[in-house]
Amino acid sequence: MKVPFAAVVTLALDYLFARPTMQHGPGKRGLAWPYYNDGLDPGKLNDHQGTVNLIYDYETYAPPSSNGDGGLAFIGMQRCLDCGSSPIAQLAARQKQLKFSTVFTLNEPDLNGISPGQAADWYKQHINPLAIKKALPAVTSSTDLGKGLNWVQQMVKACNGGCHFDYINLHWYGQDFAQFKAHVNDAHSRFPHNKIVITEFALQNPRGGQADQIKFFKAAFAFLDSASFVEMYFPFVATSPNLFKSHDPSGAAFVGTGSTLYKDDGTISAVGELLLKA
Repeated sequence: MKVPFAAVVTLALDYLFARPTMQHGPGKRGLAWPYYNDGLDPGKLNDHQGTVNLIYDYETYAPPSSNGDGGLAFIGMQRCLDCGSSPIAQLAARQKQLKFSTVFTLNEPDLNGISPGQAADWYKQHINPLAIKKALPAVTSSTDLGKGLNWVQQMVKACNGGCHFDYINLHWYGQDFAQFKAHVNDAHSRFPHNKIVITEFALQNPRGGQADQIKFFKAAFAFLDSASFVEMYFPFVATSPNLFKSHDPSGAAFVGTGSTLYKDDGTISAVGELLLKA
């Protein structure tokens, strides 16, 4: 079929000036979803273009919300050795039921009195058998001896090659982007053959509140998107200021409420809008 020259020119111009689709490192951006979020909708942060496509809720049960997982890929987390909310005996069954293909493990054991050796033995027994992708326990950014990345190195040593894992898992709170970038790069230098996930990060209660958090996240998101060794990241936290203060007052005092992804009316905050930007 012969196409008129004018039509060809129009199609070419449409192609040249077409609005780019929003694609941000498929699989990288996600929501850290607290247990008290029943009334919020994670789907509001799902643009169906893969900009945000992950969610975890610190547990092995489905995310509590007004819209399930909001169409995002759920990642289970066995945050405790064994606890009522996520019994270790039910880990395998819940993984099959909810079909999560990645599991995060132990929440900040370096602050919770769990030794690297104890974690290694527990990991071999309960996490190794899962035929899915696995992350080592999520540690703090503390530089104290026996904590943070030092704790992870001690666990890997205690594993003696017997722990099967895909990801190093980091939490970070601090004063500025330079500190954050240095910490992530430090983790990469210590574990150059492993991918990294950052499952909590934000500035520590900055004086400028949300404005400072936005400035930090703009730089952090760009860095993480460009870092090939970073597999996933989750800014803290996918909730609203009032819910955060009501259910986790110590956490809200430590981080501030300027990094929350929702407003109190359930709509997306300025930080949430930033997470959705290409």
